[in-house]
Amino acid sequence: MFVRRPSGRPTVRARRHRTLRAAFAGAVAAGVLAATGAPALAAPPPRNPTDGQLSGAAAAVRQTAAEVGRLSGLVAAAEADLEKVSVRAEAAGQAYDAAEAALAEAQTEVDRAATGLQQADSAVGAAQERIAGFSHDSYINGGSLTSAAALLDSRGPGELIQRAATLDWVAANQLDVLGQLQVARVRQANADSAARAARDARATAEAAAAAAKQNADRELAAEKSAYAAVTARKAQYEHQLQAAQVKLLQLQGARNAYQQWVRQRQAEQAAAAAAHRRAAQRAANAAAAARSGGGSGYVLPAAGYTSSCYGARWGVTHFGIDIAAPIGTPIYAASSGMVQRAGPATGFGLAVYIRGDDGAVTVYGHMNTYSVGAGERVVAGEQIATVGARGQATGPHLHFEVHPNGAMYSGAVNPAPWLRARGVPISGC
Repeated sequence: MFVRRPSGRPTVRARRHRTLRAAFAGAVAAGVLAATGAPALAAPPPRNPTDGQLSGAAAAVRQTAAEVGRLSGLVAAAEADLEKVSVRAEAAGQAYDAAEAALAEAQTEVDRAATGLQQADSAVGAAQERIAGFSHDSYINGGSLTSAAALLDSRGPGELIQRAATLDWVAANQLDVLGQLQVARVRQANADSAARAARDARATAEAAAAAAKQNADRELAAEKSAYAAVTARKAQYEHQLQAAQVKLLQLQGARNAYQQWVRQRQAEQAAAAAAHRRAAQRAANAAAAARSGGGSGYVLPAAGYTSSCYGARWGVTHFGIDIAAPIGTPIYAASSGMVQRAGPATGFGLAVYIRGDDGAVTVYGHMNTYSVGAGERVVAGEQIATVGARGQATGPHLHFEVHPNGAMYSGAVNPAPWLRARGVPISGC
């Protein structure tokens, strides 16, 4: 029975003339799919750092490296200052040691001079005692006692000899000895005074050397502290530089990995597009042959890869096979027959139902567009729709079912062996 087509749809003849051209155009749009039988790019892309992140990381490396360089200069200057101060502190320490040694020597000289002065005092005292004894004897025996009388007054030869010696010594030496002893005493006193003055000068020098050493030690401690501080800052920035370099390397590595992934993706897309074009061309050729009366009278309903097979899935039954393809890929009638239904369908969004000449009902779901209507006769290989993602679909694909018993909504069987049994190859299920 003839059914008038809705306005705006092309005639069957015009559709058939455009079938190959539409098939090729749809295949060109398939750049995002893999070759028949295998999905493309299942792995997610790696993280791609932004140009801002890369430039920021590079700037951080440059800034930190510049600070490390600046601090390296400060460390070098601090090392030079520390060496200079260390030399001065060492010299101050040596000067202090020399001053201490000179002070000790001066004290020894003071002690030696004091001992000599004491000895001179003792010698003068002894001489004075001898003279005093002689004078005492002279006084007891009379102040006018002459030398001869003193000798005659001796009580024996021994005393006579002693008195003669004493008188002779006193007469010849008493005045000179006392004078010499007094001179020696003055000299010893001068030596003692000079030694004490030298000791005091050495003590002053030792105190000055001690003060200089103390100042040098303080300066050395300050320089050590400054050197330790700048060295610690340099170590901190070196650690920051290392962290910044690692971050830059990580970001650059991520960028390189992403670029490699992009190149691989582009290559896979190109390969997938080429494979899909070949598959689409084969499907178009098979459809053309079927329309011209050649072949088995059955064709693959769409060019793509099988993304889901017939059977149990998540607790329910998937009653057909899904052929993933880009939106707009031509959908062909799998066999010649009469369109039973075309348009909105629950779950499928849009669907076409065709009762074949062999009595089997074939179902085409999730279409983007359709170009046939109920009651219209189609031949195997004729384009009836385009692939879409309407209804309950996660991506563009054709859902294809076969009901050999002729029922519209029941009796579905696995389409893969059904197609193979009719000379139509299909992979993936």
